[in-house]
Amino acid sequence: MQEKILRKFLLGFIQIHILHHASKAPFYGAWMMAELKEHGYDMSPGTLYPILHDLESQGLLEKDEQTVEGRVRKYYSITEDGAVILEKAREKAYELFEEIRD
Repeated sequence: MQEKILRKFLLGFIQIHILHHASKAPFYGAWMMAELKEHGYDMSPGTLYPILHDLESQGLLEKDEQTVEGRVRKYYSITEDGAVILEKAREKAYELFEEIRD
């Protein structure tokens, strides 16, 4: 039960993390899974890709397909709307962390 609740809370952090990296440079899913794992989020493709598709369907990410070494790789980058949402989320996160810091 606690694991399910914690996972639900962390989903917001994961989405912010994804938007943050998309604002820096386009990325592909396997790279993002490795990046999130470095921060303690051990995700399977079956968990990550629905999040990416959801962010894309909301207009926060856009996808560009490129052929790399004979395989199609999908690169995700942030949209203008995504950048606005990221900035608002960043402001709220700083406000929250200041309040709960102690």
